[in-house]
Amino acid sequence: QVQLVESGGGLVQAGGSLRLSCAASGSIFSINGMGWYRQAPEKQRELVASITRRGNTNYADSVKGRFTVSRDNAKNTVYLQMNSLKPEDTAVYYCNALIWATTFSSAAYWGQGTQVTVSS
Repeated sequence: QVQLVESGGGLVQAGGSLRLSCAASGSIFSINGMGWYRQAPEKQRELVASITRRGNTNYADSVKGRFTVSRDNAKNTVYLQMNSLKPEDTAVYYCNALIWATTFSSAAYWGQGTQVTVSS
């Protein structure tokens, strides 16, 4: 059984910073892409940032220059450093990972979500 457990959300004032973490545990052979999505009330879930196993990154235009995604492959953990936060960044943030439990079996997993609220 594979689990993704997120931490680091909370309430912050506009202009502040937060760091999210997401640790994968369980039966893991290797992890390919990892990423962060967010969903605001009455909006669709959207990709925020992603990172490959080798460290190649991709960001939504709305967070470029403010957010940084990173990962620690030894710890099966992905991070999202969020700086210069804006009220429009308020959402539930979910981590996602493509995990190989064996050499021939993979699946996409989601974390439970962590609330990020940015006050103006």
